[in-house]
Amino acid sequence: MNLPQSVTIVEVGPRDGLQNEPNTVPTEVKLEYIRLLAESGLSVIEATSFVSPKWVPQLADAEQVMLQLPRREGLRYSVLVPNLKGLERALQAGAQEVAIFTAASETFCQRNLNRTIQQSLDEYAQVVRHAREANCRVRAYISTALVCPYEGDIAPEQVVPIVEQLMAMGVDEISLGDTIGAGVPTQVARLTEAVLQKVPAHQIAYHFHNTYGTALANVLTALQMGITVFDSSAGGLGGCPFAPGATGNLATEDLVYILHKMGIQTGVNLEAIVSAGRYILGVLNRATPPSHYLQAISPCAVPKSADVW
Repeated sequence: MNLPQSVTIVEVGPRDGLQNEPNTVPTEVKLEYIRLLAESGLSVIEATSFVSPKWVPQLADAEQVMLQLPRREGLRYSVLVPNLKGLERALQAGAQEVAIFTAASETFCQRNLNRTIQQSLDEYAQVVRHAREANCRVRAYISTALVCPYEGDIAPEQVVPIVEQLMAMGVDEISLGDTIGAGVPTQVARLTEAVLQKVPAHQIAYHFHNTYGTALANVLTALQMGITVFDSSAGGLGGCPFAPGATGNLATEDLVYILHKMGIQTGVNLEAIVSAGRYILGVLNRATPPSHYLQAISPCAVPKSADVW
């Protein structure tokens, strides 16, 4: 098998993992979750989002979180920004890396951003320019890159022009999202092949949800095609408020387990990730963890919230 020696994991639990929760998680709990993740050796953690609290109230404490993040050499924190106002808030809070987001589906983009794909890209050109002037690294997400909950399967031909525009803006990395976790390896292979004709592999990441249990199969396909950056969420938390049917992200512990078993380095301590996942699942009273690894090693070991407050 043609596999890389190492992989970078982008931990999205504190943002994507918590944004769809029915109840707001206290700031101190988010910070403890992030502290536990930081101790695992992760090199990138997406800490929060500067989207309007009106639309994502679960992350209304973005400034408070940013100001209290644990710092460690070699660890970068990224934050999501939807527009120039979000970027300004993020910069004022000390952000050094931001992420923008659009979609490959017009319907999803309208539901998520209330604008067309091209309108979102036009606005992001300004965001990227201002971020660059502030010496910020910029990541871009393309949601529904494989399947849309409203339009069905998405052809690579719909994704590639968006990738080209984002790269022309000067983004550092593009994360291709299987937003509802319905994609399969053949779709990943076709999309990856098409995108790699325009962008080097080191600037492409994948963001898989695990709704139908295909996330790890999709990772393996992307790995064999040279992709070495993958997003995941400790505990398998996640979902999108604007994507009906979307369940959790690929669990970080599931991803770390399989990569390590295949001899691929991540720099991440699996036991530390397990501790972080157990902590947040306990707070959220998830008796049955979405993570397969957690289910396998201790089916009944996720603590009740009283044990972690």
